[in-house]
This record gives sequence, structure tokens and C-alpha cells, in this order.
Amino acid sequence: MYYRVLVASQRFHGQESLTYLADEALQVGQIVRVPLQRQLVTGMVEAPTTKPTFTVKSVSQVTPLVAPREVLQLATWLTKYYPAPLGMITELFSPPALPKTVILPSQTTSTAAPALAKLPPLTPEQATTLQAINTNPGHSFLLHGDTGTGKTRIYLELSLQAVKAGESALVLTPEIGLTEPLLQTFAKVFGDRVLVTHSELTPAERRDVWIKVATATEPIILIGPRSALFYPLHTLGLIVMDESHDGAYKQEQAPYYQTSRVAAQLAHLHKARLIMGSATPPLSDYYWFEQKGLPILRMTTPATGQLLPSVVTLLDYRDKGLFNRSPWLADALVEAIDIATNNGEQSLLFLNRRGSARLVLCQNCGWQAMCPNCDVPLTYHQDQHLMRCHSCDFSDHIPSQCPECGAAELIFQGIGTKALEAEIQRLFPQAKVSRFDRDTHRLERLRHQYTELQAGKVDVLIGTQTIAKGFDLPKLSVVGIVQADSGLQMPDYNANERTFQLISQVSGRIGRGHRQGALFVQTYEPTSPLLQFALTKDYASFYQQELQEREHYKFPPFYFLLKVTCARASSKAAASACTKVATTLQAAKLPVIIEGPTPRFIEKLAGKYAWHLVIKARHRQALLDCVKLLPGNCTYDLDPSDLL
Repeated sequence: MYYRVLVASQRFHGQESLTYLADEALQVGQIVRVPLQRQLVTGMVEAPTTKPTFTVKSVSQVTPLVAPREVLQLATWLTKYYPAPLGMITELFSPPALPKTVILPSQTTSTAAPALAKLPPLTPEQATTLQAINTNPGHSFLLHGDTGTGKTRIYLELSLQAVKAGESALVLTPEIGLTEPLLQTFAKVFGDRVLVTHSELTPAERRDVWIKVATATEPIILIGPRSALFYPLHTLGLIVMDESHDGAYKQEQAPYYQTSRVAAQLAHLHKARLIMGSATPPLSDYYWFEQKGLPILRMTTPATGQLLPSVVTLLDYRDKGLFNRSPWLADALVEAIDIATNNGEQSLLFLNRRGSARLVLCQNCGWQAMCPNCDVPLTYHQDQHLMRCHSCDFSDHIPSQCPECGAAELIFQGIGTKALEAEIQRLFPQAKVSRFDRDTHRLERLRHQYTELQAGKVDVLIGTQTIAKGFDLPKLSVVGIVQADSGLQMPDYNANERTFQLISQVSGRIGRGHRQGALFVQTYEPTSPLLQFALTKDYASFYQQELQEREHYKFPPFYFLLKVTCARASSKAAASACTKVATTLQAAKLPVIIEGPTPRFIEKLAGKYAWHLVIKARHRQALLDCVKLLPGNCTYDLDPSDLL
């Protein structure tokens, strides 16, 4: 018997399934191991076929695992919507670290049947929101709920409804750190029905979760990041995309998919509900929901206690008289942290920059420490006494003198989270301080300390955007945004939106009904309209202003985007290659706008120079037609999250 098999290997660059011979009857979706060149790789049976005219190899291993038909349908859709080599796409859907012998887990009835009594009572606004979802015949909902309004309570109730109907639920979260609080919340209701997957699990652990999902005979709750979309869930009734605005939902390697679009297709295949929740919905999503007349559900009332508006203090960086006790933290913010610590309350400082200092300079000649592989400055990390590149991870020791002029007048400029941590420890030597960013050791990361944080055992919490979302800290009373304008320095079309989202999310850590909060915003532009929109939660005004700019400059949601990149050993070669691609596309006379070629924002990365083309089209199909004309030695990103 002959079968077409989707092979899961990046070594396979074809666009069609391969034919293999099997000694036994196989099911569509069955997981097998097949020879590919000189390797054995995982495969998924696509369909039976007739005997080919050429010699074929035999299936090497047949497992008892069978993926549901929706998995194959989603894989087929993905190859057309986000074109990429079939082997790469199939890898997304395949179990990792498949052993020679697959032992199925024993099937037992869940010991913790869902019970409504375990859930807190609904607030009137939550009840109204649920009624709107349950009485609407549609399947897609945008849940625009301010921070602290209890969106998770909505997710719990909808998951409970799905499980009672014999359906599973998929809960997506952008950050690994957010899986722990979600796990704790859902496990209280659903017990051992809850499964979690993410990249910090070992391949064997992720494989075991994959197998449990594939063989589940009862409804389950699967929690995880965007990769959880491709797990073999049967009878899926609900997909929740929490913090749907987050940039981590964009896959930054082939296939370059946007999670929201894949989730919408998966919901369509299962006829499941899709709930996209955020306090700051993506502008493009909000626009399309409006245009298509889909439900946008607004929540503004805190779920815990009464509304306690935060006292907001804007601090102008240009007024040096405000910064006497510290060059980085205004006196008013330092005093507020001191009072909070003495009262047994918590403070949170947000700075979206890692390291101790972002620049190492010679004060005598102006020499600057740069990465030899990338066109970026090296960041100083004081705890390691190293300079590191945050693009390619190159590192080097601090020179004792300037390599250019020999002067021993090296200075460190700018501040990162490590320097901020050291500054807080200098100002408050008795305080317990925790820092969370990508430099934090795995065992110290946010998800491992969530219980301790929630109990108020940490006095001052410092971090990058990881700490800006999803966490409810009852003892938090002071929030400081150290450099509110930093995101606006990026020359990208969505810089305003990202800055608005970050400031809104960070400021939303307080004023959640637990206690009176104080928000301190350090900025070079205290009168910025964007800042005022974010601090007053005026999404509508921001949305209207930003839409006008997007339409004027032909950006999403009014145009679809395709970013083409040519990377070469020299800038001249990259520019030449990009020019040839532009010429080919122009000759095709497709209904697109071609901008460029231009050098990438950071032209040199990891030893390669790169140039870009940005292609805009009213209709996405025109961009897919462009992709078909691209040479194999360039990369492309459909629906890019940035143009840098």
C-alpha cells in the first residue's frame, strides 16, 4: 500500500508530499518515521495513493499516534497563506524527540471534574460580556478589557462551558513567564485536565505533552505560547489568545506567521470560538473587526474592589533639579519607593533595555565599542565585566585603555536593567530586589517566582517588557516607567502603537482595585499626546489618530506588507542583489508598490550585510504572487511585525 507522507525536516525544501510504501494499512494523520536521504525523520500520512512509476522507500516505523484531520487541513492552509518549505511547516505539527517505541499513556478519568463553585462570582460587567458571547452566533470576538477587569475570569467560564460540552480549550499566552499564573488559575478549576507546553521544557517533556494531547479521550485545557497552535487537539471548542497585542505572537523565522491569523483559521476548521483579549488591541485587528461587523466587547470595571485611580506624576528628564538623589530616578520616585517598602508594599520599575550601560565610549577621542560582527554598540554588563552584543551574543572584556588613542578615559553611558538594579540596591540596601529580563538565569525567571511575587516577598521588581503584562500583584503600589520615550526612537511605522501599548500595560499593573497606586513616568516629552492617550486609557483617540497616519502612508490595516531581505558578505553585494529582485518584480507589473532597496536598520548583523525591499499591496494575493518570483537566496516575511 502506498501513501503520500508529509515529512518534517528542514532538509526537505520541496512543496509536495513524498510517496512511501507501507506493509500495513495506515490512517490519514498517522505519525510515522520515514527515510529521507540518509536520515530517518518524522512524517505524517497525508493520504493513500496509487503505485507510482518510480521506486519508493518503505515506511520505517509506524506509531499509534494519529493527528486529527484539522491538523492536516491547517498545514495545507499554512503552505498557501505563509509559503515556506513544506518540511519546515510540517515540523511545526510534529512531536519532538519521537522515540523508537511510542508508549501511549494510560487513560484515566480526570480526578478533578470542573465545578462552578470553584470560580469566583461574576461581576455584572463580566456577566454581560459572557451573555453577549453566548447569544452571538459568530465565532470570533475581540475582548477589549482594561487591565484588572477580569478577562481571565471570562476565559475560565468559557473553558468550563467547552469542557461541559465535551470540547477542549486552547489558551495562548505570549510569554513563557505567564504560563505559571495561568496554570495555577486553571488548575484550581480543571485539575489534571490542564496541560502546559513551552520551549523551556525539554524535548522529551514537550513530546510527552504532545502525546497526551493526541491521545486524550476527555476534554483538556492546553496552555502555551504560539507553538501550542499546532498540537493535535481533538474536538476543540475554544481558542483564547490572551494579550493578543503582544509582538511575541509573530514568528520571526520561516514560516513567518502571525498567530492571530493562524488561530482564526484553526477556529474556523474546528468551528470553535476565538477570543482575542487585550487592554490595548492591535490596531489592525480592531479595524478589521469594525469593518466586518464582528463583536468588540468592552470591559472597563475592575474585577477586584472599587476603582482606585492611580496618582500619575510626569517627570521631565530635562529638569535636572528633579534628579538629585540619583541620575536615573527622580527624587519623587525614590521617595515613593521608600514609603512603599516601609509599608510592606511593592514597587515596580520598568525599563525596556537590558545590561548596565548601552554605550562604552572614550571621552578623549570619541571611540565607541562596537560589535565586530554587527553594526551595533556593545552593551556593558557590570556583573560579568563584559561587553556583549545583544544581536549575535559576541562578548569581549573591557579594554584598560582606548584602542584608538590609548587614553584611559573610558566612560559608560545610558542605563539598562542591571545598572538600575545596582542603583536600587545602593539606595535601598535592605530591600529585596528582583530583576527579570532575558539575562536572568532560567531558574530565576518570572514564572518560577510568581508565588513569591504575589505574596509580596519582593520589595522592588525591575524588568523589561516581560513584567508589563498579565500579572496581578495585590501588594503593588508604586510603578515607575524609567524611560517612557525609548520606543519612539525606532524608525518604524508601528513605533507609536508599541509605545502606547507598553505604557498602557505597565501603568495597568496598579489601579486594579487592590490599593491606591502611584505611577511615575520619566520622559523627555511630558506634553506628548501619545503619552496622554496611554495614561488616560484613551484608546479611541489614539486609534483614530494612528489610523489617519497609517492610511496616509499606506501601512496596515489599509495595505498588506511583504518584507524582502537580501543578505550578503558585503554591503555592495547585498544592494546589488536587492536591486535585481526589485527589477524582476517591477517587470511583472503586479498591482504592488515597491519601496527600496534600502539597507536594513542595522545593516550588518552576524557578519552579514542586508538590504530590504518593502512591498505594499491592497490585496494580499498580489504579495503571494511576488513571493513566487523571488529567488531562493533571499528571505521574505509576509505580514511583518516591523520593517527594521
